[in-house]
Amino acid sequence: MSQIFSPGSNTVAKLSILGGALITVLILGFLFVRDQSPNTRAVGTAIEQPVRFSHELHSGVVNIECAYCHGPAEKSAYAGIPDTHTCMSCHSQIATYSELLEPVRTSYETNESLVWNKVHVLADHVYFNHSAHVNNGYACETCHGQVDQMPLVWQAEHMTMGWCLECHQQPEQFVRPDSDIYTIGYEYPEDQLDVVGPALIDQYQTNVDGLMTCGICHR
Repeated sequence: MSQIFSPGSNTVAKLSILGGALITVLILGFLFVRDQSPNTRAVGTAIEQPVRFSHELHSGVVNIECAYCHGPAEKSAYAGIPDTHTCMSCHSQIATYSELLEPVRTSYETNESLVWNKVHVLADHVYFNHSAHVNNGYACETCHGQVDQMPLVWQAEHMTMGWCLECHQQPEQFVRPDSDIYTIGYEYPEDQLDVVGPALIDQYQTNVDGLMTCGICHR
């Protein structure tokens, strides 16, 4: 009976398996690098909104504190978007007839909410609670960047799992006094890691071990 496979078939099979494995690794590597890329995650790219709301003006120039518009961040998982009644509490007196504010006035008069485009988009399997961070010494600026310098808001950080874990592994490096949660441009003291941070962790009674539990972010 003649031989079905030639003597070199084993070599070809081995090279095929090796080549297939190499291609798989390259594809997975490409997908990983692409996922981590700032371009993929729109880091630094301003998102168009129905109203050209400038954080640079409101937060930087006028010095309105984050909690005035995003008060729910202190008591719920979501920071919330202020309704137009909040906007009009100022703009019924200031820049009342500005063309830029026409959508706001229309929303206020019709009681129909403006539809804002989301800037910070987390994966569906990721759970993030604003109040848990705000009430335990972690500032808006840590995740959202220096919004007082943003004419239109953009995502300041890539917000990958590795980036989140930097804080969860060393929370004392990022924790702040309660009085500086809304401070933009806060400068950490030189003894932050050794003295200030650990003392604040104790003050907030943070369960450091629990920060590395998978279920705290994946529910």
